[in-house]
Amino acid sequence: MSILIDENTRVILQGFTGDKATFHAKEMIAYGTNVVGGVTPGKGGQRHLERPVFNTVKEAVQATGATASLVFVPPPFCGDSIMEAADAGLQLVCVITDGIPAQDMMRVKRYLLRYPKESRTMLVGPNCAGIISAGKAMLGIMPGHIYRRGSVGIVSRSGTLGYEAAAQLDALGLGVTTGVGIGGDPINGSSFLDHLRLFENDPATEAVIMIGEIGGPQEAEASRWVQEHMSKPVVGYVAGLTAPKGRRMGHAGAIISAAGDSAAEKAEIMKSHGLFVAPSASELGSTVAAALAQHDARRVA
Repeated sequence: MSILIDENTRVILQGFTGDKATFHAKEMIAYGTNVVGGVTPGKGGQRHLERPVFNTVKEAVQATGATASLVFVPPPFCGDSIMEAADAGLQLVCVITDGIPAQDMMRVKRYLLRYPKESRTMLVGPNCAGIISAGKAMLGIMPGHIYRRGSVGIVSRSGTLGYEAAAQLDALGLGVTTGVGIGGDPINGSSFLDHLRLFENDPATEAVIMIGEIGGPQEAEASRWVQEHMSKPVVGYVAGLTAPKGRRMGHAGAIISAAGDSAAEKAEIMKSHGLFVAPSASELGSTVAAALAQHDARRVA
């Protein structure tokens, strides 16, 4: 099984005919993703990559039965595009776009809360690498060839560290069930906790890697939940051990502004809640292997 997407998920792209969306749509289709069309206002009725183009998300959903969207809309218009996708009833929206104004994301979050929890759109991103169900489907910009099908889930604020984790798992013969990039912005659609819940309920996932960054409380909140509710081993890592206090480091959310925000403090919080903490980014795979071995030994005992 997988979380969020599989080979049957019907996917549209918003901003479909743009250069970046076109490039990554080709990669997704080649990987096996069920891309059924896309949306570019003003180009409805045309065909692109042998698939239909629509003026609105609602038209696309009605015509194709799509349940998920990948968003490549430019920052000034992206917030409206996300709300349009939610209004059309899409179950999942993944946003690659970075640089969305924080005020727009606050408006999006409030808009999504209008819907009942059981039917609310799952928003992944923005400013993220996307989602991949290894060997089945890809909803994003990651290099699909490094994701071997396996038993480890990945949820990461950093796209490139998510790729690194997948490559190390591949080298060890462990592989990935689903990889999720939640993005590095301070206001994002879904958190570590949202996806850890899904991994806990996925019978194919035997362990999870959670890759955090400096800034914000998400890693601490997720670590507490892991200790109280997670039956599977979780390997934690926090990027930014050498980051100076008060300086933004790459992602908009990666800034140390309060106690508990630094990488060292977050790593200690993870350890205190029973997570296996990787000493460095080069030891993500080996730490997972050790965590699985220890978990298996406990079950036998």
